[in-house]
Amino acid sequence: MEVTSANRKCPAVTGSSRKIKDNAADWHNLMLRWEKLNEDGFTAAENITAITLTRSQSNERLLLDDPPSPPSARSLQPPLSEQPGGAAELQEECCKLQDVVHKMVAVVTKMERLMTSQRGVQDLEEFHFGPEGRNVPLFYSWSTKHFNEACGFLLASFQQELRLKQMILQEVGHTATSDLCMVYLSCWLQQPFLPPQTRLTLEALLLETGDPQDTLEALLLETGHRPL
Repeated sequence: MEVTSANRKCPAVTGSSRKIKDNAADWHNLMLRWEKLNEDGFTAAENITAITLTRSQSNERLLLDDPPSPPSARSLQPPLSEQPGGAAELQEECCKLQDVVHKMVAVVTKMERLMTSQRGVQDLEEFHFGPEGRNVPLFYSWSTKHFNEACGFLLASFQQELRLKQMILQEVGHTATSDLCMVYLSCWLQQPFLPPQTRLTLEALLLETGDPQDTLEALLLETGHRPL
């Protein structure tokens, strides 16, 4: 269930408060979308690894066990695309992974737009109230600058993680070393540029802009993770 304007249970807000509240909900929904894409991408990367390792091991056994076959015998062998774990299957899984990464690019692009929107709110607040901002917080305790810093941290984390995903996409299909394949898979799954602090920042953002109890319950129901 996504957080939308229809199911938010907080008092009606307007102006800068409304914009920041909407941005927080959008961050939540985009991060849920990212997690689903990460799961899909891991499945594709795992399949690519299985195919490349199987092909590599088969080629090694052929070189060790069989003498080079004459041209006439080689011509009778089925093309690679028709062999188990052949090029066609590998290409299909690589296309799936590429599609996942393209969708991740779209997610990060939307995050960049949220960051631009957040900066606009801060500029507007500074225009009206000066560099120090308003005297009373928009919600519970955060200043507009605090929201800006939180969103900036989230964006930087996902931008770095996206660059890692793009590198894995380029390399995983060409890697025949099992150890390196496992490194790629582990990096994709563990997402080293999205540390626990990323989720803590999101939860703090949601708690600040909404009802704390309702936000915590929503996190439990929608993501299956207990808030940290």
